[in-house]
Amino acid sequence: MSPSGLATPASDKAIEKDTLKRIQASVRDDLANVSTEISAAIVHEAPLVAEIGHHLMAMRGKMFRPTLVLLCSATENRPEPQRVTLAAAVELIHLATLVHDDAVDHSVLRRGMPTLNTLFTHQISVIMGDFLYSVALSRLVGLGDIAALRALTRASTEMTVGEMRQLAVNDSLSFTEDDYYALIKSKTASLMSAACEVGSIAGASKHREALIRYGEALGMAFQIADDLIDYTEEQETTGKPTGLDLKEHKVTLPLIAALRVMTPAERGKVNTLFANADPSDRDVSEVIRIVTMNGGLEYAREKGAGFASEARDALKSLPDTVARQALLESISYVMERHA
Repeated sequence: MSPSGLATPASDKAIEKDTLKRIQASVRDDLANVSTEISAAIVHEAPLVAEIGHHLMAMRGKMFRPTLVLLCSATENRPEPQRVTLAAAVELIHLATLVHDDAVDHSVLRRGMPTLNTLFTHQISVIMGDFLYSVALSRLVGLGDIAALRALTRASTEMTVGEMRQLAVNDSLSFTEDDYYALIKSKTASLMSAACEVGSIAGASKHREALIRYGEALGMAFQIADDLIDYTEEQETTGKPTGLDLKEHKVTLPLIAALRVMTPAERGKVNTLFANADPSDRDVSEVIRIVTMNGGLEYAREKGAGFASEARDALKSLPDTVARQALLESISYVMERHA
């Protein structure tokens, strides 16, 4: 703790890690099997693919989406054997989206480590993303589960269309709140919802609709929290510079909300930043200050809390199991991470 009694960034990270450990405790062995299956899938006999696969395994994240698959499959204490393969397929699709996103955005770092397009080439990154998608689909085909295949291919399509819609925006500052919600529903919530759906298929089929709703609301809250992080965190804790979205001229909910109440002078500073292909850190910091002073962060937090409430409501009909409690705690984890 700091002298003021407030948690320091280091202690925040420790708390976040402990929370995730509790959430994953009941599925820890299954998660280890998921990692093994992913490794076997992507560490290919082709030397270059094997090298890239090893790098991806080293930079993989917190395995949150496969955790959702496993927890949803266990909400009635009747998880089925295919849950591990389904969880691995979800994570492979997630990895594919990250690789493609980094290639599209020409990102240098991901979770503090060099991206594939930094270590190799832009072309290799795109092809590796395609490879990850195809491996995930081959795993699903091997299961012969049409319902799970349908859910994850639908989510993959939605994510792709969402990315295309984002790239098609000509005037970023004309992006509306409704546009934003449609985008994050496609790019983030669709996969989380599908993860919960395939989890229900593997052990809790009668709660399928409730878990789909839970996953979508959780995904919406997750992305809003993620967009807030870009305005509040420093490079040491994110592995990327504060304000990267602004540097890349991406309009997210805090800015959308603040634009509605800015003075003409403040709006002029935002316009200047978005007109500059390479805005300075000073310009980015000034826009972050303007957004904060105009209530953009508070508005986004309020909307995120609304989606979190929807996620909690979706779980009310589920039996009181260890898995349900972990799903509930996942909502708090999503909202409070890096806070």
